[in-house]
Amino acid sequence: MSVQRIASFSERNAGGNPAGVMIADNLPSVAEMQRIAAEVGFSETAFAEPEGDSWRVRYFSPGSEVPFCGHATIALGAALAMREGDGVFRLSLNEADITVEGRNENGVSSAALQSPPTRSSPASREIVSEVLGLFGYSADDLYDGMAPAWIHGGADHFLLPLKSREALAGMTYDLEAGRSLMNREGWVTIMLVCPENPTSFHARNAFASGGVYEDPATGAATAAFAGYLRDIGWPHGGRIEIRQGEDMGMRSRIHAEIPAEPGSSIRVSGETRIMSEG
Repeated sequence: MSVQRIASFSERNAGGNPAGVMIADNLPSVAEMQRIAAEVGFSETAFAEPEGDSWRVRYFSPGSEVPFCGHATIALGAALAMREGDGVFRLSLNEADITVEGRNENGVSSAALQSPPTRSSPASREIVSEVLGLFGYSADDLYDGMAPAWIHGGADHFLLPLKSREALAGMTYDLEAGRSLMNREGWVTIMLVCPENPTSFHARNAFASGGVYEDPATGAATAAFAGYLRDIGWPHGGRIEIRQGEDMGMRSRIHAEIPAEPGSSIRVSGETRIMSEG
């Protein structure tokens, strides 16, 4: 069984977030999937097997299994399109059923997922203080028009809005301290966001819970963030763009479409870049 390596949310065949994809007749054991994910070394590897008219999917980071991963789902969509032809594929995750659409047009590979339902809630003053302390920020670094929050779109994340691009670029934290906090709270990532305008945002995502310092593109967090914007009545106009990975030299572009119905699925899309197979 081979592992494909595909970068999701790339831009003009560069950048993006690498993911491993293994499509097999039968999923390996949990221990074997964990071993493979650690060997691949990317922030996540998606494992898929056929299950009736859908695909059973599980996601593993180098350090743990995660319930949902956006960029690995986008990579899987591209891989399924290469294997099965363009189309919409039903996926059965540990905690939700979703779809991913894979396309190959004019030499460009892309995919779009429909996220699990979204929800969000305000963060307590105590947890905000703890997160600010982790990154060495103060309350003065927070963006006034958006509050820190717990956000969910298939997995739990913490949102920290910052008022300046400079503060975002200066993100630094202790990996083990971040892992301890995130595992205690059940967060997959901490998403730091700086608005450029109502529909365009710069973001960075700390992924210490998975043993990874930073993700260059995080589709699951984008879905959760888009749902949060809908919850607070943000003037998103039905779609947003996230620019991530710039400070890592791995520029990524993530698009999200936001329907009006509260809690409904978010469509997250982007280009993909085939890296290697085997």
